[in-house]
Amino acid sequence: MTPGALLLGTDPLFAHGVGWVVLLIVLVKVLVVFGALMVSVMLMIWFERKVISDMQSRIGPNRAGPFGIAQTLADGIKLFFKEDLLPDKADRFVFKLAPYLTIIPAFLAFAIVPIGGEVTLFGHTFELQLADPPMGILFLLAMSAIGVYGIMLAGWSSGSKYPLLGSVRASAQMISYEAALGMTIVMVVLVTGSLSTRSIVNAQAGHLWEWNVIRLAVVPFLIFFIAVVAETNRPPFDLVEADQELVGGFVTEYSSIRFALFFLAEFMNTITMSAITVTLFFGGPDGPKPHIPHTQWIWPILWFLGKTIVFLFVFVWLRAALPRMRYDQLMDLGWKRLIPLSLGWLLIVAGFIIDGWWGIGMAAAVVAASFLLTRAFAVGALREETRAVLPPIGIRLWNRAEEPTPPATTTEGGDR
Repeated sequence: MTPGALLLGTDPLFAHGVGWVVLLIVLVKVLVVFGALMVSVMLMIWFERKVISDMQSRIGPNRAGPFGIAQTLADGIKLFFKEDLLPDKADRFVFKLAPYLTIIPAFLAFAIVPIGGEVTLFGHTFELQLADPPMGILFLLAMSAIGVYGIMLAGWSSGSKYPLLGSVRASAQMISYEAALGMTIVMVVLVTGSLSTRSIVNAQAGHLWEWNVIRLAVVPFLIFFIAVVAETNRPPFDLVEADQELVGGFVTEYSSIRFALFFLAEFMNTITMSAITVTLFFGGPDGPKPHIPHTQWIWPILWFLGKTIVFLFVFVWLRAALPRMRYDQLMDLGWKRLIPLSLGWLLIVAGFIIDGWWGIGMAAAVVAASFLLTRAFAVGALREETRAVLPPIGIRLWNRAEEPTPPATTTEGGDR
């Protein structure tokens, strides 16, 4: 295997070595993917504004460009020319570096997503995928972890307590949900037997019931999607920049283009994670191909885009429909619900891969453990209520309403 094939995977482009034509094709693929992702981010912001305005009976952007489609470009130009502020107590180098540590991993994670099948161009056959390394899933997890550094360093380098508090709880949120997300990905790897995203897609090709969302019985997909919503700081988990609590979270001291880069990374992460969800659980570009001459290469792309747009709509739908959670509810959901559930389901999946009886035994053990864990959580919650200095706010208000009104008192002069 050539060095290029070892680096970028089993792409047939590298089957006959790496020459200047192959390098040119790789460079064009990089530029096309980067440009398509940037344009997709602009369209995603416009799409979100339009969908939410329809759900709330509003007009939405309609001035810049047809149907307001250039509004995102206008906002970007405005932010680019705004004054760039640098706090006096900030660490200058880290403060400037942090936005790039959030946006670069989002782009690199998209590089391993299979967008379509194989295409032959100028006598060279290559996959519609920027890179297919043999350890693609590990690369995805590494990029997800690096994104935490950008958020944490942004709050720390600002030299203010409010961004620091925002970055600390943002990091705690992302690390908590990465555990559940990682275990669901392990289930996909166990079922497909590969860390390559192209191999994962190929293992789901052929029939609808071979998609991992069905083979893993839906539950891992639900856990993965909830964890993805929390990882991307989308509502109802957008506690990272809860402005009514922490001014603006870790971006409080940022302005101009650096401020825009953080939200560009957030929307890019939304697109990337929607594409990853389609790749891991819904067959990626797999789908029926009508027998129309010279169009077989475009159908996988259309299937991939259609599935991804569905999940992008779900992201927007959740934002329009659900209220923001409290931070304690956010952490309880991650540590007390999703992590135990994902670990138990992982044991069941591993048991059934070994043998049917092993799977049944693991399922019985997980049910017993879940009963004990639920009981332990209930006892712990009861103890917290009895040991509290003040009872919960709802109980306090209820008891105050039940108290009788004290009799009126008078002074010696007869005044009340």
